[in-house]
Parts: sequence; structure tokens; C-alpha cells
Amino acid sequence: MADERSEEQKRIDEWLPVTSSRNAKWWYSTFHNVTAMVGAGVLSLPYAMAELGWGPGVTVLVISWVITLYTLWQMVEMHEMVPGKRFDRYHELGQYAFGEKLGLWIVVPQQLIVEVGVDIVYMVTGGKSLMKVHDLLCKNDCTTMKLKHFIMIFASVHFLLVHLPNLNSISGVSLAAAVMSLSYSTIAWAAATKKGVQSDVDYSLSEKTNLGAVFNFFSALGDVAFAYAGHNVVLEIQATIPSTPEKPSKGPMWRGVVAYIIVAVCYFPVALIGYWVFGNSVQDNILISLNKPTWLIVMANLFVVVHVIGSYQVFAMPVFDMVETMLVKKLRFRPTWYLRFITRNIYVALTMFIGMAVPFFGGLLGFFGGFAFAPTTYFLPCIMWLAIFKPKRFSLSWIINWICIILGVLLMILAPIGAMRSIILQSKGFKFFA
Repeated sequence: MADERSEEQKRIDEWLPVTSSRNAKWWYSTFHNVTAMVGAGVLSLPYAMAELGWGPGVTVLVISWVITLYTLWQMVEMHEMVPGKRFDRYHELGQYAFGEKLGLWIVVPQQLIVEVGVDIVYMVTGGKSLMKVHDLLCKNDCTTMKLKHFIMIFASVHFLLVHLPNLNSISGVSLAAAVMSLSYSTIAWAAATKKGVQSDVDYSLSEKTNLGAVFNFFSALGDVAFAYAGHNVVLEIQATIPSTPEKPSKGPMWRGVVAYIIVAVCYFPVALIGYWVFGNSVQDNILISLNKPTWLIVMANLFVVVHVIGSYQVFAMPVFDMVETMLVKKLRFRPTWYLRFITRNIYVALTMFIGMAVPFFGGLLGFFGGFAFAPTTYFLPCIMWLAIFKPKRFSLSWIINWICIILGVLLMILAPIGAMRSIILQSKGFKFFA
């Protein structure tokens, strides 16, 4: 199919982060997918199990993995469903399914909430992990440092890395992050196994009132949804892979999506063993509950730092693409290095300050997980599939998609309710930037 873009349009597309490079190998997509999917949310899964209990917890984990694998398959398939056209961005697919204007309004706000939300949470995660390392290594006569200082240290790395131009250019960072996510997940469940079941372990729900238990259950659903968050960058990752009619990009992309097996390998042992060892006393970050052996826990926390550095970049790149597209195409700014320098530094500073102001790791996971991750990961791909392919009513495809939509909508409504209560309880007596 002939390229109908103008020369100016081609130059802009060659400058924008998502479309500037289409020579990615299939293993690049593996790095990016593992980095995006196996996020720091895995560390909160034992805590989510403690709020859900054994039966509901295992059920929610398994159903979430199956549904999100299905919706991931849908997104990979829909990337090139129109001959000669590629939907390089989530909102482009939304515009095709729902119309030019409505598609933007449905997808872009949710995608931005997810990607900016993840980066804010990762600011807090990186800061908390650095703080844990400091506290483990520095026992006597140490300078007292607050969480906000560690968040600033973590953010300083991003003021450099955000100037890498596109997804392909961060593949090295993404590879390191993918290896780290596998490593710290393994350390988390292995160290918990070595520690053994605690003598005072209690598997009853930590909240003794019925109302409190219900709210915590809702919040835990959001924690699980947050852990399955990689869909928001799937189309952008696939856009970097070369494609021809004979060899469409979905082939190599599916090889990269083998990463979803790694998701299960990381998530299930951490969630189940962490809860088995600590019961309802587990922290909202399993590594915070573990203190010995010191060298191993220090290493695991450093692995978390490296991973969230890479994952922050993978989630930030589509945000940069949206912002730079608006500035260059709508507001007619010239695509220059200093435009990119200013906008990306502002973004890092913004996520850093919000992370310092509201460092509620558990509450943030639940709130963002339910409010935005549930739609974009659990049911928005299903709605697009129904709108575009129009499967016959009551056919298997129609039934499966509607089941996913109903479960996803329930998750979107219930999880933020519980998470907001958690944030309110944690914020009593809290002072901003304290």
C-alpha cells in the first residue's frame, strides 16, 4: 500500500518516540513486555492475598492471568487488522473502534492515568527500596534520611535516561530491568521459603470488622489489577517491529509475548509463598517484611531499583509520544532537541513531586489498579473487539468478551472504593513532604 503521508508528516513520525524506529527484533519485545508486565506490583501480591484470603486470592490471581492473556492476544491481533495500516498507539485503535473524537476521549485519559500513575508509584517504589538498602547497611551513626530524599535520588537517574529518543534506544535498560524483575521475584519467594512459616502466623483477615474486611477486599482487587498492567504499552512496543504483508509484526510480537509465562513464574510463587510464610502480618511490599540474610535482601532491593528504572522508561515513552505529538502536530512547535529536553524534564519533576507528596504505596496500587488499569487491561480490548469484529450474538467469542467486560467493570467500580479508604486511613496525621 502506498505511503500517503506528506514529507513533513514523515519527518515528524521519524522524530516521535513510537514511530521513529521500526527495526526492533522479536527479543526486544520480550524485554519490554517483561519489564512492563512484571512490575513492582508483584511485591504487593502477598499483601493482596492477606486481604483476600486463600480461596478468593488464588481464584482472583488465576482468573486475572487468564483474562489478561486473552486481552493481550486481542491487542496483538488488532494491531494490523486493517490491511496496509498499523495501529501504533492504543488511542489509534480506540479511534478506529469508537470514532475519531470519542476514541480519543475514551482511551487517552485512561492510558495517561495508567502510565503517569505507574511512574508515580515507581518513584515511591524506587525511593522505598533505596531507603530499605540504607537502613539495612547503615546501623550506627548514620545520617537520618527521609523517604523524600531517596525519591529525589531515584529521580536523578531519570533526568538523564528520559533523553534517550525512543523505545529501541532503551532496549539495553529494558533488558537489565527484565533480568532484575525475574531476579528479585525469585529472591522474594526463595528468601521467604528459607525464613519458613512464622510461629505466630495468622491467615485470618487482618481487618476484624465486616465493613473493614469488605473495603480491604476491594482494595486488594486493585492491587492485583495493578500487577497486570503491561497492556497499556503493548501496541507501542509492537509498533517498533518491522512488518510486511508476508511477515506481519504479530508473529515476532507473539514470540515476545511468551513473556506472559514469565509473569506467572514470577507472580504465583511470590504471592502464595509470601502469604504462606507471613500470613496477614505481611507488609504491602514483601521485601520490607524480609530482613535476613541482609546481603540477599539488599541485593533484591537494588534489583527492584534497577527494574523500576527501566519500567519507568517503558511507561514514560508513550506519554512522551503523546505530549510531543500534541506540541508538534497541534501547536506547531518545531521538533527540536530542546523541546524534548524541557518537556521530559518537567515530566520527571512532576512524577517525583507527586511521589514525594503522597507516598502511599499500597493505597496507590489499589486506586490506580482499579480506576484505570482494569479498563485498559481487562475489558477495553474486549469492547473494541466486539465493536470491530462484531461476533455473532451468543457465540463463544461474544460470551467470553462479555464475561471479561462484566468482571472488569466490577473491578473498576469496587477497587478504588477500598483503596480510597486505605489512603484516607494512612493519611491521618500525614504532612505533605514531611
